[in-house]
Amino acid sequence: MKILIVEDDTETANYLTRGLREAGWEVTWHNAPQEAMLTLAGRSFDAIVLDRMLPGMDGVDALRLMRGAKITTPILMLTARSGLEDRVEGLEAGADDYLVKPFAMSELVARLRSLARRPPMAVKATNLHLGDLHLDRISRQAMRGGDRLDLSPLEYRLLDYLIQRPGEVVTRSMLLEQVWGYRFDPKTSLVQTHMSRLRAKVDKPYAQEMIRTIRGAGYVIDAP
Repeated sequence: MKILIVEDDTETANYLTRGLREAGWEVTWHNAPQEAMLTLAGRSFDAIVLDRMLPGMDGVDALRLMRGAKITTPILMLTARSGLEDRVEGLEAGADDYLVKPFAMSELVARLRSLARRPPMAVKATNLHLGDLHLDRISRQAMRGGDRLDLSPLEYRLLDYLIQRPGEVVTRSMLLEQVWGYRFDPKTSLVQTHMSRLRAKVDKPYAQEMIRTIRGAGYVIDAP
């Protein structure tokens, strides 16, 4: 396999390069995402190992640029940040897998092999529209009727998930799993609270609402 590493720490990069080459793979290393983008413009790889903390550009921003440039190569993100919000943000931005430092080389190799076996990912649209609602998935900005909506990162992820499913009932369980990354029900009003805040920004200032509550089922978003 051909692996591209984007990692600014030389010691970590050397460890990765040595371990992956011992697995029999061809490895290319760059310490900055800008250099990696130039290489990706002319070469193909089986997988990319992308560090979260990079000089001059956050790894998540680099990830969005890659996906915005229609790069569909599987991407595994490395990070020292193990918080749920960090993992969800990386996955929502287009990462295929997430590995927290410190890690065992054997696990990294196994994860990369697993990614390489997956079918090629579909290219995600970088702009989503529903009626007068618009999401720019590169800048992560939302607008309605020409007005910019001041959304928190979590509110943006909620809206992004909804707008991809117009007219469909999205359940509380679906939101907990796909937006928060929970595999269990925390038995709180977490979803209701954040949905209420989102609707106050998306719907309240406008004549027609787009997000509706379906009592006992979930939420639906439709064009006004």
